[in-house]
Amino acid sequence: MNYGREITVAATVIETPPIVPLGARFYTRGMFGGLKTLTEVWTEPPKELEIWRKISTFTFDPEKNELRSKNVLNQLDKVVEVGLIVATQPKLTGGLSKKVPDILEVKIGGGTIQDQVNYALSVLGKPIDITSVFSVGQFVDVIGVTKGKGFQGVIKRFGVRELPKWHKHRKGSRRIGARSPTIGALSTVPQAGQMGFHRRTEFNKWILHIGNNGYEITPSGGFPHYGIVRSTHVILLGSVFGTPKRPLILRWPIRPPENVILEPPKILHISLESKQ
Repeated sequence: MNYGREITVAATVIETPPIVPLGARFYTRGMFGGLKTLTEVWTEPPKELEIWRKISTFTFDPEKNELRSKNVLNQLDKVVEVGLIVATQPKLTGGLSKKVPDILEVKIGGGTIQDQVNYALSVLGKPIDITSVFSVGQFVDVIGVTKGKGFQGVIKRFGVRELPKWHKHRKGSRRIGARSPTIGALSTVPQAGQMGFHRRTEFNKWILHIGNNGYEITPSGGFPHYGIVRSTHVILLGSVFGTPKRPLILRWPIRPPENVILEPPKILHISLESKQ
């Protein structure tokens, strides 16, 4: 219906400074078929990356570390999966006051095991920008933690109907009528409990724009509860769960949509009016 027409959409801006691979972890098959760590290869963290977390692996011998990397190349027949241990750089962002990086393990895919091992050893200690992983017009999955609502009742948590108020209630109206046999059976009856602050994954978010100049997309006065975007950023179509300043994980789509033309959209105007 909107083919060839100009439309206005809501979008989400995510600041994405480069990540720094600190180590590579190589897995083999265990006794019962699961993954088992074969060995790890670490590098000295760059000086500009302020590592305030205590990680004993950083106190290594460079010669032994080189021997360990050669040992991995000699045991490629045992390696079945390769992962990179990366660290973020929150101090490069404009809206975060934290300096301690978040450390995460990312699986390497594509190619053969030989290619994955060579790639993991080649990028250690070198910043990886978002443009080397994603491109404009493709879909990504977003992983993060939703907003926390605390302990909530069944009406807010599950949307059940409130009991009628035209007669007296001995135990209140914002509750369920009966709980069914919840003891000794798997109950699916709505009950009160924790709402929000859950780890969730949202599939197939469309990348509208990737840029380096944050002033092109920062509104007057900065974003509410965040500030000014100063690093590399990505704009996704629609909303993303979670609060401002909460870290998110972007990955390649695990089940991308079919029959979709992955072309970069043509952006004609970005509103820079104050959101305050």
